[in-house]
Amino acid sequence: MAKEHDDTEDIVDASEELYERMSITVDRGQEPFRLDKFLTARIENASRNKIQQAIEAGRILVNNKIVQSNYKIRPSDHIIIYSDREKPGEEIIPEKIPLNIVYEDDDVMIINKPPGLVVHPASGNYTGTLINGVAYYLQQKNSAINEETLPRFGLVHRIDKNTSGLMVLAKTGKAVTSLAKQFFDHTVKRQYIALVWGDMIDEAGSLEAHIGRHQRFRKLFEAYPDGEYGKEAITHYKVLERFGYVTLVQCVLETGRTHQIRVHMKHLGHPLFNDDTYGGDKIVKGTVFSKYKQFVENCFEICPRHALHAKTIGFVHPTTRKEMLFESELPDDMKKLIDKWRNYVSTHKI
Repeated sequence: MAKEHDDTEDIVDASEELYERMSITVDRGQEPFRLDKFLTARIENASRNKIQQAIEAGRILVNNKIVQSNYKIRPSDHIIIYSDREKPGEEIIPEKIPLNIVYEDDDVMIINKPPGLVVHPASGNYTGTLINGVAYYLQQKNSAINEETLPRFGLVHRIDKNTSGLMVLAKTGKAVTSLAKQFFDHTVKRQYIALVWGDMIDEAGSLEAHIGRHQRFRKLFEAYPDGEYGKEAITHYKVLERFGYVTLVQCVLETGRTHQIRVHMKHLGHPLFNDDTYGGDKIVKGTVFSKYKQFVENCFEICPRHALHAKTIGFVHPTTRKEMLFESELPDDMKKLIDKWRNYVSTHKI
C-alpha cells in the first residue's frame, strides 16, 4: 500500500494522518463487477473474506461513500482503501495513567492532553504514553478485553509531547475511516494558541511552505517555501495580543504536518517561546540587560516547554453526521506565562 506518512522518527508527530491508504481509479473500459471480487483480484494477497470485512467496517469507500460488497463498480469509480490497524509498532501495554476525557460516546473520545505526555509508544517511549492509558481505560470499561483482544482504537492524529490540548480518538472501524478521511481532506477544524518571539508585523496572514525533514539533522523539520521538498503545509495565523518582545497568536491548521506551527513560525522569524528544538529557548528579541534576562529565565521556568496549546477541534460525527466542536482552556503554565508578560508590558516601556 502507498503510505501517506513517514513515521520513522522518535519524536511525536503533530497531526498527520496515521493510517496506510491506497486508492484505485477504475479503468474506463471496466465491465460492471462486484466490488469485493474486483478488489480481491486487484490487491495482492487479499482474500475475499478480508475485503468483505473491510467493506463492512467502512474502511473501503467508493467515490467517498460507504457501499456494500455487492456494489457494481463502474468506469472511473474512485476507490479508497484504509488499513485496519495503525502502522506496525510495539505491543501496547495497558497502564493506569490519568486521562482528561472531555467527551465520549460509542464512536469517539475527546481527550485534553497535558504537556509532557507522549501520545503513542515509539522509540524511547514504549510505556507511559497517552495510548497506554487509553488501553487501560478501555479494559476497565470492558473486563473481557485483554492485551490480545484489545481493540485497535483509532489514533487518527497526534500532537507533540510538549504541546497541550485536544485530541480526537476513534473507537470503531467506521469512526476510524470517517475521521481519517476528514483529516486527509483537511476538513477537521483545528485552532491552536501560541506565544511566539517578536512583534509580528501583520495582524493576520497565511503561510504556505512545504515541510520536510531537515537535510542534515533528521530529527528536525524545515520549511521549504519553493515546494522543492517535503509536503504541502498551510497555516493561517492571527495576532491576539502584543507584548512587545513576544506576540500571542492564534494558528489555524489547513494541513497537519509534523511540527507544522513550530516550523512555520520559525520560518517567519518568530519561533515559539521556549521551543528548545527550533531556537525559542533563548532570548530572541529584546535587550540582554540583567533584569530582562532574569525575567525571561523566570518565564522559561513558569512554562518549561514550547508555548503551544491545541485549543479547538471540530469534525463531523462519524455516525450522527452532526458538526462537533470542542474547546479547551489554556493550561496553567501558559496562563501564568501570558499574565507575566502582560504585567511586564504594563510596567515597562517597550
